[in-house]
Amino acid sequence: MTETLKPSVLVTGGAGYIGSHAVLALKDAGWPVAVIDNLSTGFRFAVPEDVPLYEGDIEDSELLARIFAEQGTRAIMHFAGSIIVPESVEDPLKYYHNNTVKSRALIAAAVAANVPHFIFSSTAATYGIPTGGAVSEETPKAPINPYGSSKLMTEQMLADTALAHDLNYCALRYFNVAGADPRARTGQSTAGATHLIKVAVEAALGKRAGVAVYGTDYDTPDGTGVRDYIHVSDLAEAHVLALEALIAQPERSLTMNCGYGRGFSVLEVLDAVDRVTNRTIARQIEGRRAGDPASLISDPALLHATLSWQPKHDNLDTIIAHALAWERKLSELRGNG
Repeated sequence: MTETLKPSVLVTGGAGYIGSHAVLALKDAGWPVAVIDNLSTGFRFAVPEDVPLYEGDIEDSELLARIFAEQGTRAIMHFAGSIIVPESVEDPLKYYHNNTVKSRALIAAAVAANVPHFIFSSTAATYGIPTGGAVSEETPKAPINPYGSSKLMTEQMLADTALAHDLNYCALRYFNVAGADPRARTGQSTAGATHLIKVAVEAALGKRAGVAVYGTDYDTPDGTGVRDYIHVSDLAEAHVLALEALIAQPERSLTMNCGYGRGFSVLEVLDAVDRVTNRTIARQIEGRRAGDPASLISDPALLHATLSWQPKHDNLDTIIAHALAWERKLSELRGNG
């Protein structure tokens, strides 16, 4: 797609972890891009200075209409929402509001403004606790927490809206997103984050006392949970390619898994962090957490077959090294390192 034909993209939650990487991927590829973020969990420093940032909420239909008009928006990448699974169990209404009700408002605003393309940040949590091997898009959807349910509801809203209006969409179901921009322009910046690699890197730098290992009695090679870790910059690139696919075939919508199709256990990840940092992280063995599957690995065949996606950072040590570099930079940004 030539640069002159690239339409303007609005990234919701573009000051957050994955959204800020999508902004960089779009910008690096020559797409006009703007961000809306209420900065409740995002960071102003994560948005490049030359990218318009609208501080506000995706439930604000008047603000959205103004942004669409000012920016000439023709596509939306929707990352804004709440993402902590245990919190969703404790406060389900927050998740149905932030992830479902607000997504409905955003979709309605897109339809009202005739914005034709919509990329949605979904999750492997829509599958719940799958049985068998790698998870394909045909695996039954059976979420076991409000986080997964709230995301699946938004997928359904998009599917129904696409049938009724001139809008096509792509729902990308993420597995475990990790790492940071290879040039350390952005990364996972949330205090108290629960992502394993983020937590382990913080521990390696002395920001945490150690890492809790939840469950060592799973039916896996070493007894700890196995997950499919995908580098956030590879994930962001998949979003750009998905947008190109929507524009190329406006009558088609897509739902695809985003992962590498290979898993690492908790202990394997911690061993890799020890190796990359040349330090030994303290490990505290805890009981299983409710709802944690023994293994969750993607079947990314559809993604590879549909998009010309070639991961550049498909290496656990690389993912950890990029996360480590960002963590060190984050200390400098916050003036404590």
